[in-house]
Amino acid sequence: MSPRSRTNQLLYQAELLVGLPVGDDEHSPARRMAIEESALALFELALGSLLKEVTEHARLTNHDWRALLANDGPDVAELQRLRDAMHQPDHWLHWLVGQLDKLHSDEGAARRTVQNPAMIAVGSQRSLAEQLLDNLAAAKREIASLRETSEEW
Repeated sequence: MSPRSRTNQLLYQAELLVGLPVGDDEHSPARRMAIEESALALFELALGSLLKEVTEHARLTNHDWRALLANDGPDVAELQRLRDAMHQPDHWLHWLVGQLDKLHSDEGAARRTVQNPAMIAVGSQRSLAEQLLDNLAAAKREIASLRETSEEW
């Protein structure tokens, strides 16, 4: 399988996971959290695959996304473009890196929903699953242009 195919496969699998039903039994909250964190982990794998894909021309030996996107990472145009994007708060990569930091922490990225009747619900808070779907879609849109730039080399 080519890196491009692997990237597409991982993004697709992450979307599939987020769409799985969680049910309505006593295990539903844990199942939802497992699905969200699993999809997030697949998104991380897709990021690694994407970076490998768009830097093939540079013949890099290390494909760890943290090393590649570090400020002192390799001087490759596609990587610099992503580094710049990573610092924009409304960019999918900024969101993803923040979520991956949570995923790798002791707390995890998924949260139990608080069902306290005394609390006022905030309508603008979106679930991790909704955020995942939005950011997966944004990533897929940007990946097309990254691939074009990479293919020019």
